[in-house]
Amino acid sequence: FRRLASFAATLLFSKTKLAQALAIRRQLSGVPHKTSCWPVRAEGRDKLESVTLRRGSKIWREPCDYLACGFHLVPNLELASLLGCEIRGGFARVNEFQESSVKGIFCAGELTGIGGVDSAILEGQIAGYAAAGQSARAAAISRHNRSTARFIDALRRAFALRHELRALATPETIVCRCEDVQYSRLHSYPSWRAAKLQTRCGMGPCQGRICGPATQFLFGWKPESVRPPVFAAPLEILAQAGDRASQQAVNQ
Repeated sequence: FRRLASFAATLLFSKTKLAQALAIRRQLSGVPHKTSCWPVRAEGRDKLESVTLRRGSKIWREPCDYLACGFHLVPNLELASLLGCEIRGGFARVNEFQESSVKGIFCAGELTGIGGVDSAILEGQIAGYAAAGQSARAAAISRHNRSTARFIDALRRAFALRHELRALATPETIVCRCEDVQYSRLHSYPSWRAAKLQTRCGMGPCQGRICGPATQFLFGWKPESVRPPVFAAPLEILAQAGDRASQQAVNQ
């Protein structure tokens, strides 16, 4: 609750964010909001029937038929990492013109900080003007963007993952959904690479985009390298692209 109260105080400095917050609060009128509370497990036979919740030392079962659960938002840093951009605190480091540590490469949006669509649009404008050599226009927007940066920082601090969540996983918990790798098969390995070699964790269709952040939080592992392709694609899609390229060459 203290985190949320501190975060709410920062909204007083932004009329837009405050209006959005009040609108959401009106939409959720009558819906209970419990802080320091999270689901421990979901249960049912052929379908979801109940969820066990924990709040402090209290644990209870809540009958339900639908559960929407999210713990965190993480950026897609694969392309920035592949290009050699410095990653600091889980995000790509940029200057006031959104230029990364690699000259000529600009980053905008979620990979510089989770702040929502308004922040992403402003950062995109700054990066676009800076890349086009219009530094004065980029600087003018950058000054306006400082309040957005404060909001991003407040959002990060208020909704950081709590250390108690590391105790949620049981030996049977599936950490890598693509390869059905359970927690019990992972906790004994010293690194992400070792776990991948022995269990195939992170080697499925999502290429570690789901289990990677989970294992980083649970075990402190960090990906040791990023290799192309950045996003996996079915061979069928690549074949279709090749056919189109061949057809265009014939037509020319």
